[in-house]
Amino acid sequence: MDQLEKLDEVAKTVDSDLESVNDLNELQQKKANYLGKKGALAQVMASMKDLSVEAKKEIGMKSNKIKAALEAKFEEKRKAIEDAIVNKKLESETIDVTLPGYKLPVGGIHPLNQTVMELEDLFVGMGYTVAEGPEIETDEYCFEKLNLPKGHPARDMQDTFYINPELLLRSQTSPVQVRTMLEKNGEPIKIICPGKVYRRDADDATHSHQFMQCEGLVLGKDITLGDLKGALLEMFRKMLGEDRNIRLRPSFLIHYH
Repeated sequence: MDQLEKLDEVAKTVDSDLESVNDLNELQQKKANYLGKKGALAQVMASMKDLSVEAKKEIGMKSNKIKAALEAKFEEKRKAIEDAIVNKKLESETIDVTLPGYKLPVGGIHPLNQTVMELEDLFVGMGYTVAEGPEIETDEYCFEKLNLPKGHPARDMQDTFYINPELLLRSQTSPVQVRTMLEKNGEPIKIICPGKVYRRDADDATHSHQFMQCEGLVLGKDITLGDLKGALLEMFRKMLGEDRNIRLRPSFLIHYH
């Protein structure tokens, strides 16, 4: 059974699996079994690392659609269970003055967090893994292991928040790449590293001492600039719109490679 058939199988089993669920805790467990980090959908995505770029794109797009559909089904089931609980309670009480009033939605997801979530969904759909690391980093991981020797301008006190000579607030997410490479010990890597970074910039309309950064790292056999170009084009189309006429100059690819 290939990945597309496995995705269809996951989508088909949800309806029958949810019919007998009448408990919120059980529903939450079912949702984790399908949509969690180690759930059925994630297992299918993890098994496509050796497929072609076109196959990964097709599977990623289908996976995103199925994920959205499953989330809607679980939300619908949750509301149905909650309504059933309330109705059962109302049947035993003439008037329940303790019922909460309607809650109006307030606020929303911060635009920066929304952008990070969209990037994570996109790259996970292309077979990447989201890697994270500490925001308080050591000098060794933030600079030494990135070939930035003592006296390099990037290590200047005016650019970096140092806690002490050996600890600092990371100025980029590159240390996450270092930690991942050491952990994998020569194994293939395909990750993105989104997160907060800190630099001693004067806050104004276009600068902040804290901002978001997202780096990517792909290591393995037969990886070319074509893989980089494909990933960047897919990202730009996702973030800027499918109808954009996007062209990447060679110098741009080399800089980001």
